[in-house]
Amino acid sequence: MGKLLREMAALWRKLSPVRYAYPAQDVALGHSQLHLVGSIHMGTQTMMPLPAALQAKLAHADALIVEADITSGASPFSESEICLPLAERLTAEELFQLRRLCHEVGIDPDVIDLLPAWQIALMLQAQQAQRLGLRADYGIDFQLLQAARAQQKRIIELEGPETQLALLKALPENGLSLLQDTLKHWHTNARLLQTMIGWWLETPPGNNKTVLPGTFNNALNDVLMLQRNQRWSETLSELPPGDYVVAVGALHLYGEGNLPALLKKS
Repeated sequence: MGKLLREMAALWRKLSPVRYAYPAQDVALGHSQLHLVGSIHMGTQTMMPLPAALQAKLAHADALIVEADITSGASPFSESEICLPLAERLTAEELFQLRRLCHEVGIDPDVIDLLPAWQIALMLQAQQAQRLGLRADYGIDFQLLQAARAQQKRIIELEGPETQLALLKALPENGLSLLQDTLKHWHTNARLLQTMIGWWLETPPGNNKTVLPGTFNNALNDVLMLQRNQRWSETLSELPPGDYVVAVGALHLYGEGNLPALLKKS
């Protein structure tokens, strides 16, 4: 009888999914329950404190799962490979755009001239987010990590900083296409950031089929989104029984090849 009741409860959850006031979905995997949270790595002060429903989920969870523990102090900028000058890597039009954006966000173009392209892209994106009023210590995953530590919860990394750094370093031409996409989709990325903030402060997306503007070319999207979603799905499917809060970048919960859809197929 107990087994039958559990199966009926699972079916009811599937047919009547809970809607949250922030971007999140619940996924049942056998004896494990995942509360998937669409995190924003940099947030605004108005995103503090965490929603009461999310705090309750974390208090009940056996562990918090994140992409990487960003409170560990590891930095992708600690060591930099020396590359060719940007004038030899970018077209004249791209170089002009880069210098214009550097002026806009307060980066000295001479300082970054010999850095790997992926590192320049991340620096530009981080400065863009700061100009929009976002800060890392207001980010959802940062707040969750702080709360989990205060509650002495187990923290599990899906990748970790070293794996993420290796992924960036393995991009062709030191991540030149990532820099080019950053320049090309600069304004689209700003609108996307504002959209995701709205998911936390106003209304979250209705379902994981939400269509979002693309800021990666197909090859980058495959490496940075689809392949990682597939690896994470396999890792999460192998979790021991328990309740887990899983915080990943919000874009991983929506669109083609999203993480919840992969998990539901497993």
